[in-house]
Amino acid sequence: MTSHNSKMTECIQACTQSHRACVEAQTKCLETGNYDAGMMRILMDCAQMCQTSVDFMLRNSEMSPNVCGVCSEICTHCASVCESLGREDATMMACAKACRHSATTCNQMAKTMAAKH
Repeated sequence: MTSHNSKMTECIQACTQSHRACVEAQTKCLETGNYDAGMMRILMDCAQMCQTSVDFMLRNSEMSPNVCGVCSEICTHCASVCESLGREDATMMACAKACRHSATTCNQMAKTMAAKH
């Protein structure tokens, strides 16, 4: 496996974990009633963007650098929102951690793939 492929695999795994964490956080918010519309929107946006990034990387799309760059921005924002609004909640903090990792790997992938295209 080449370095590029292992980095992509890591990014795919990070995005998949972030997607899962966002969906779990959405579920917790709905079950507890402890949410606002803005929180739900960013969780939904992040989950969807992470899934989209995975799809683009799996297809080896030439647009992957752009998608991964946007995913990194959304994951960073989602992590910040989860940290600020969910400091006392383990699910929200797990979501923030997953989103931070996904943001880092997506940012690296965006730069790596952009250099190759």
